[in-house]
Amino acid sequence: MSDITREDALKKIGAMIKDVKFAMLTVQSDNGHLKAHPMTTQEVEFDGDLWFLGGKDTEQVRNMAARPQVNVSYSKPDKGIYVSVQGTAALVEDRAKLDELWNDMYKAYFPEGKDDPNIQLIRIEAHGAEYWESDGKIRSLLGLAKGLLTGTQAKQGENERVSL
Repeated sequence: MSDITREDALKKIGAMIKDVKFAMLTVQSDNGHLKAHPMTTQEVEFDGDLWFLGGKDTEQVRNMAARPQVNVSYSKPDKGIYVSVQGTAALVEDRAKLDELWNDMYKAYFPEGKDDPNIQLIRIEAHGAEYWESDGKIRSLLGLAKGLLTGTQAKQGENERVSL
């Protein structure tokens, strides 16, 4: 576990997930299985909370209401960046926050726009994260090849766990 400050951890994770269009949000189903769904990443500064919009009538939202422990995964394979954030989901009613997050693209899911009664704001309070960051594809492949040829462990970049 890294001993960097919370502020530094938030900056690091925020920089890594910035510009990742979609995340995978994993919930636990009624039968105990893990189930992941793609979610659109909101364009807000990461302050320890992640925000998403979902449908009140969806299995995913029902699962979060019953079992709020979730995981959100981000990846930028072309940049060698992978982030896993664990946290607690809260189903929030907040018109000002909805106004802040709203994009007309959501009309595809919520035909009545911001007034659609099915819109559910989802706030994930992050408790910790783990990330993997490599120097890029070529260096990673060279490190892997060197490890295979020399029988040593491949150097694949940086891996840290941080508390939030």
